[in-house]
Amino acid sequence: MKNNLTPLEPKADKATVRRHNLSLVLRAVHDAGEATRAGVATHVGLTRAAVSSLVEQLLEYGFVSEGGKTSSGQAGRPGTVLRVARSGPAGLGVEINIDYVAVCVVDLAGTDRVRLVEHVDNRGVQPSEVLTRAARLAARAIGSAAEQDLAPAGAHVALPGLVTGGTVRQAPNLGWRRVAVEGLFAQALLALRPAHRPLPVSSDNEANAAALAELWFGAGTEGVRSFYLTGEIGIGGALVLKGELLRGAHGFAGEIGHMVVDPEGPRCRCGARGCLEQYAGQSALLAAAGIDADAGVQGVAELERRARKGDPAALSAIEGAGRRLGVVVSGAVNLFDPDAVMLGGVYRELMDWLAPAVDRELALRVVSGLWREDGKRLRASSSRGDAARGAAGVIVREVLADPAAYAERDRG
Repeated sequence: MKNNLTPLEPKADKATVRRHNLSLVLRAVHDAGEATRAGVATHVGLTRAAVSSLVEQLLEYGFVSEGGKTSSGQAGRPGTVLRVARSGPAGLGVEINIDYVAVCVVDLAGTDRVRLVEHVDNRGVQPSEVLTRAARLAARAIGSAAEQDLAPAGAHVALPGLVTGGTVRQAPNLGWRRVAVEGLFAQALLALRPAHRPLPVSSDNEANAAALAELWFGAGTEGVRSFYLTGEIGIGGALVLKGELLRGAHGFAGEIGHMVVDPEGPRCRCGARGCLEQYAGQSALLAAAGIDADAGVQGVAELERRARKGDPAALSAIEGAGRRLGVVVSGAVNLFDPDAVMLGGVYRELMDWLAPAVDRELALRVVSGLWREDGKRLRASSSRGDAARGAAGVIVREVLADPAAYAERDRG
């Protein structure tokens, strides 16, 4: 007789279940900020005995600390407070942008512990030289972290370009094509720290990392579907849906800076004509205001200063960029219907003058007038929504998702 029953999937073994539950308990403590064992047990749906055993293992690993008493409001003795440890594993985030390199170390609680920034023009410089420069800054950050009893569990590198499989396929504003960024960075870092174990390295687009920073550390919430737009010399975008990035079929979703505004417009570094970056990128903004297009951070500060004084050229440049942004972003809003559009990078600094023009175009072009019905949906990102912090957060999330894996690697 033929058996038409679907075979049952094999049950997870006890070690796998415990590994999962260990993460469950650690994330519960992390999300709560502080909690008792009884509170964690109620939250995750495990017995108090099971949670106590898991907590003991996390204490042994050094992932949580215990101290002080708190009352749960229920009968019985006060519980001991659990917190995510301020020492031990941490995340190392590295942002390589056109005119700066930034490094951030974040502990498991999500607190910045080290932050270093080096303002330098990376355009036209050999990738190996730029990555070595970033590795030197990262090595300094690791040293500073060690003085605080922190050890990065890995490094995540954020770059302004198309990044997949550890390789920068194309970064037009840097002039990079097919650069094996993870391997080169790992080699450069190991050369600077030859006596240490190699650090695992991963990579992503910098707009994705900035959007994750906003989600995890800024004003974003995991239930929000938002479109995050960051403006530097290039323009990047990222769509967050239910706490996850929408990456697209090849991992390149969000390249809004290369959406065409005018097919007959100026040539872009990507090879196309009339891309949004040519009208609303940092260099375009500065040039339109009569400021040196390569002035970088100082140029943006000068543009802001002039705007505050009511300088006509500065206000006209920002307003023109806002119109172009609004036209392009309205297409993304019509396509994805986000809860909010968040502007980061240099746009955050220019929000007072940029937002009205962007908002007018969105109200005009978003279907059925929906933009106005839900109130103010155009927002500035928080000051914590930057790519280096988001990149560090990626490593922290990996540790929280599988603390046993990190502990085994650390002791191996």
